[in-house]
Amino acid sequence: MAYDEGLAERIRGVLEERKDVSEKRMFGGLAFLVRGHMSVGIVKDQLMVRVGPEVYDRLLEEPHARKMDFTGRPMKGFLYVTPPGLESDADLERWVGRGVAFATALPAKKADRQASPPSQRTVLTRRAPRRAGRGRRA
Repeated sequence: MAYDEGLAERIRGVLEERKDVSEKRMFGGLAFLVRGHMSVGIVKDQLMVRVGPEVYDRLLEEPHARKMDFTGRPMKGFLYVTPPGLESDADLERWVGRGVAFATALPAKKADRQASPPSQRTVLTRRAPRRAGRGRRA
């Protein structure tokens, strides 16, 4: 399992009233996009929250929050919340709300064809390799 499906269901419950949410596999887990922008996601059993650089340092001081270091280097504006910080529904709603607030403050992106509504499972498809001689002509 690449991500905690139970946590995904809880997030879907928090976001179910919104019509501008889609899901997309990212970071080896699952991301929830609001108006085309990543707001929260799940990597293994941790919640990834996009909070933006303005509140990043302050939110890192909260219990169970830590730097998102997915690539080995911290990504400013993104953080992880460990499972103990998500035990109550109120805690999960507060963290998801922070991610949604940041995403809704950004201009809406055009619809992403690969993103799907939260009620549908995300299925990855692999493109066939291009054959030599096909494609653009000089």
